[in-house]
Formats: sequence, C-alpha cells, structure tokens
Amino acid sequence: MLDHTGVSVSDFEKSKAFYRQLFASIGYELILEFPASVTGSSDVAGFGEGGKPDFWIASGEPNRPTVHVAFRVGSRNIVDAFYKAGIAAGGTDNGPPGLRPHYHPNYYGAFVRDPDGHNIEAVCHEG
Repeated sequence: MLDHTGVSVSDFEKSKAFYRQLFASIGYELILEFPASVTGSSDVAGFGEGGKPDFWIASGEPNRPTVHVAFRVGSRNIVDAFYKAGIAAGGTDNGPPGLRPHYHPNYYGAFVRDPDGHNIEAVCHEG
C-alpha cells in the first residue's frame, strides 16, 4: 500500500499554484508545507485530503524522465473537472477525458502535464 509519493519541480511557487488549482477539482488541498531550512534540502508542499498529505512537490531539479501519477476518483464528471482545472491552471493536454477501453471497458481517464512535464492523471473505473 502506498503512503505518499511526489515529484521534484523547477519552480516551486508556480507548481504549488498549479497543483492547488488542479487538486481542488478532486477534493485535495495543500495540507503541509516546509521550507528547505526545515527539510535540510528543499522546499516541500504536501497535498491530500482529510488532513493527510499523500502527494508532495519538492523544489529542485525536475525528475527525468518525468513521472506519471494517477489519482482514482469517484465519477467521470470529476475526471472532466480535473482536466479542465489542469488546463486552466496552465497545464498541457496529454489526453482529454474519455474511455480507454484498451485498459478495460470502464477506464475513463484524463491526462495533464504539469509545468515540468509530469503526467498527472485522474481516472474513474466505474461505468
């Protein structure tokens, strides 16, 4: 079972703003933030729900190759909202909302690239 994951980003403030806007669409919020003086290496921000951050961004050299992270959501409407929020926040399209039957018949997902090119996805497995 995963507890948390994250990505390194080149422009911490820009990425923090991007993820705040993107994640509001799925009910995530910025929960914790620590400066490099506390972590000893980089500024970090943790996003999640229910008071538990499970996705972190850290200032620094972006991951290469870029990272793919998918968030499971409860409806196709949320996938649609996620995609719209990601594009409005300055992300780039990497696959609009839609069925991906090559994965399975009810796989409905959308893909947005963050400012550093990380592939962030929302997926609903319900019909």
